[in-house]
Amino acid sequence: MPRMLEVTPALVSAEMGYGHLRAALPLVDAFGTKLLPADQAPLADEAETALWSRVRRAQELLSRPMQLGRLLGNPLGLMDRVTNIPPLNTPGLEEPHLGAHALEFLIRRGLGRGLVRYLKETRVPLVTTFYAPAIIADRAGCDSYCVVTDADINRVWAPMDGRNSRIHYFAPSTRVVRRLAAYGVPRSRVTLTGFPLPPDLVGGHDMSVVRGDLAARLVRLDPSGLFRELHRDGVERALGSLPSEQEGRPPRLAFAVGGAGAQAEMAYQFLPSLKEWILDGRLELTLIAGIRSDVLHTFSRALDRFDLGSRVDVLSASNFDDYYRKFNALLRRTDILWTKPSELSFYAGLGLGVVLAKPVGSHERYNRRWLREQGVALKQHAPRNAAEWLGEWLNDGTLAAAAWTGFLRLPKDATARIVHTVRARIARDAE
Repeated sequence: MPRMLEVTPALVSAEMGYGHLRAALPLVDAFGTKLLPADQAPLADEAETALWSRVRRAQELLSRPMQLGRLLGNPLGLMDRVTNIPPLNTPGLEEPHLGAHALEFLIRRGLGRGLVRYLKETRVPLVTTFYAPAIIADRAGCDSYCVVTDADINRVWAPMDGRNSRIHYFAPSTRVVRRLAAYGVPRSRVTLTGFPLPPDLVGGHDMSVVRGDLAARLVRLDPSGLFRELHRDGVERALGSLPSEQEGRPPRLAFAVGGAGAQAEMAYQFLPSLKEWILDGRLELTLIAGIRSDVLHTFSRALDRFDLGSRVDVLSASNFDDYYRKFNALLRRTDILWTKPSELSFYAGLGLGVVLAKPVGSHERYNRRWLREQGVALKQHAPRNAAEWLGEWLNDGTLAAAAWTGFLRLPKDATARIVHTVRARIARDAE
């Protein structure tokens, strides 16, 4: 067995929407390893894969309110009961709730047995961006690190007995630090880092990439110059002179739906409003379908209906790795990111003008609240009037101000901090 200083942790996640995978891949690159899906071979055999698949289908159904409504009549009520995050001053938060008991039941049924076998055979620590593998490994006595992917979290992220758990958490917000403490997790087992962003979108310790991209973005997001008139000195001290060649260039809007395909139908609502802008060259638009063929077909039909097929880009891929690389490349030339408040909330730290669609579930409502309290994102108005409110936000510098505030307030070095912490603890344990 290699010395502990040479050990690379097992990077594990599960395809439960894009959020857990999007947090994992920057760490995969930084550790120089590969991602091991908890729900696929070699960690999961056929029976366990089927069990994970049932869990995934249930989560996707809960993330598609319109489809669920046809089946159950009250989708949002059910979603809230499953994902509910009670106020921090609620008594008894340390006690396991329905979700924690359900996960315990699934573990007893065999969920994660392949992961435990792998960890015990290799004797490497686990780093995961999904709560279930961390709890499974901890229950089996294996060292584990859990990267939290929301600004506030449900009780299911903590094990049944939080006080005696050995899981070490990486928190993206101060709210998560307080929430884990309320669930019984000792403060010594939580490190506040922020959300792991792709290093190629940040650019190292000097943040050269994000600084350069933001400098150009602020010009495109501020066509009237009002934001720069107020903040030019502070902006140029941080970013240098803003590129004059970007003056008059249209901003690019990227519309991203979640991994479960929620809200794809919104394209039918906002495309008529934005059509004139797109045809006149005042706005560039990319619709992000991800890896779902049904979302791609929805976007294609909408573009055909409004005769915009040749003027709007659609980003799609056959697998998440390919999509992730394409998405990151797109972000460097994106100015406005319109998305539901999922894990992409944290990408406001890259200096994007983030517009928030309606949340799905309690955790996304908390993400939206947290972003608005930070002053780094804007809540959408009626999609059918998108040109009206986007135009106001561009002309008065509101989107530029949100992008600038996001760059200033949200951390961008979480990936490096997580890697450093894990390696330091491996070295300490080896002594």
